Amino acid sequence: MKTTKQPDEKLVDEGLLTAEQLARAREEAVRLGQTVRQTAVRLKFVDPAALAQWLSRELQIPRVELRSYLIDSKVLELVPEPLARKHHVLPLFKVGDTLTVAIADPLNLTALDELRLKTGKTIEPVVTTEEEITQALGEYYGAKGRLDELVSDLTQEKVRLEPGKALEAKTLQGLVSEAPVVRLVNLLLADGIRNRASDIHLEPGRDLLRVRFRVDGILREFTTLPKHLEAAVISRTKILASLDIAERRKPQDGRFRVNMEGQELDVRVSVMPAIDGETVVLRLLDNRGLQLRLERLGMSPEVLARYLELLKKTWGILLVTGPTGSGKTTTLYASMATLNATERNIVTLEDPVEYRLAGIRQIPVNPSVNLTFATGLRSILRQDPDMIMVGEIRDRETAEIAIQSALTGHLVFATLHTNDAATAITRLLDMGVEPFLVTSSVIGVLAQRLIRTLCDDCKIPDPAQAETAKKLGFTQQGQWMRGKGCRQCGQTGYHGRIGIFELMVPDEAIQRLTLAKASAVALNAQARASGMRPLRGEGLLKAASGITTLDEILRVTQES
Repeated sequence: MKTTKQPDEKLVDEGLLTAEQLARAREEAVRLGQTVRQTAVRLKFVDPAALAQWLSRELQIPRVELRSYLIDSKVLELVPEPLARKHHVLPLFKVGDTLTVAIADPLNLTALDELRLKTGKTIEPVVTTEEEITQALGEYYGAKGRLDELVSDLTQEKVRLEPGKALEAKTLQGLVSEAPVVRLVNLLLADGIRNRASDIHLEPGRDLLRVRFRVDGILREFTTLPKHLEAAVISRTKILASLDIAERRKPQDGRFRVNMEGQELDVRVSVMPAIDGETVVLRLLDNRGLQLRLERLGMSPEVLARYLELLKKTWGILLVTGPTGSGKTTTLYASMATLNATERNIVTLEDPVEYRLAGIRQIPVNPSVNLTFATGLRSILRQDPDMIMVGEIRDRETAEIAIQSALTGHLVFATLHTNDAATAITRLLDMGVEPFLVTSSVIGVLAQRLIRTLCDDCKIPDPAQAETAKKLGFTQQGQWMRGKGCRQCGQTGYHGRIGIFELMVPDEAIQRLTLAKASAVALNAQARASGMRPLRGEGLLKAASGITTLDEILRVTQES
């Protein structure tokens, strides 16, 4: 009769334990009232990480590393601290009626059953190590959950840091690894993500540390922290980004990853010395919000149809313009995603690579090893590309190499920092690029802005906007709306953003003006005569459709 091996016996077959170690662990497990696997770890017979990896393979459940997770306080409230400590579990996130929990021993059915009964949720376990669970329990349950309560608990005496007094790096490293400081920074990150912030600003003042979130393109003050917490919070952020906490005199850049509610986010960190301390900006790069379909970016049907025709070209340069934060990179990513196929070799050159795209080779600029846009572009041409994306054209050398790439049979995408489509042409000319090279290579210029969209939960009709629009020469009938402000949108009346676009496709008339080095005003006038609708016109159509407000369009665009 064939007998089924117990999981603990399989550890011997896998080479994680010897037979003698297994026998010893079983004896000790009975005496200590633990499982054999817990005892084997305690006796240091088996590496905790190797055991977790084995359990993951054996049970076909994910292995997680808790240090990269941010956990919502509402999720923590589902599992009381005594229950979490009793069974050594940590709730991670909830999707519908399913609660995902990290546990070192997913074979502990008693713990999973008690969690199911207590929470009323379906329990989905993921495996981690005992050490990670112990540390996370201290960080999340060892300190009060709310930010204001945690800050009040972190008195100057507990932090052991006087304002204006710098501690030795070794002392500071120990301080910022303690649970209350770790929890405080985690809460700031979690609140930023929960509030849909694209950036978190940590700004030292003379008597406080100000925390601001950029939401839908607008900076809002979130909270202020006492000055004595400044060094601890900023140093903890530096440690997360693998930066030098002892260096406070020069700028530093780094990045790290966090996991919240089952979604992984990249966080890019910039540290800059200022008069009252080091200013830190954390850019939250969330793939969940990355739109990789051109149809979802906000292009009008006419602009989208013309832009898709340009993407069918096999050579030429297509410029995307706009100020910083106008969504240019997202448009380029969506364009490449539209063209991405196994028979095409698409290569990008970016500073830095913000989002990773499957099937596309992305190269980060690195000036320290002389990998600039210009030198990188030369090397890319030897990689047999079909399509090339240049993160930004900053100088004549890069512009000319990009244009030569387009003229030798490559489709090139690039960005420029200009206010409208017509100015992109004059910017290339100002860089010293010959007019005939511009006319023979540029197949289109797309200018764009991001506008805030109205909150669906609180928007109401606002016909008064129609009268203001008439004064601007816009007479089209529409459904004008405004947001009252509610809890869902943070009382702003807006929730989310969408793009507005103007597309200039150079025709013979525009090319003649380019050869004559005409002004941007003349080029813009000719583009409009050729059918281009300007940014403000595109925006007014969206306002008239109840997507945004007239005030938002006037804020983002200027009359052209």
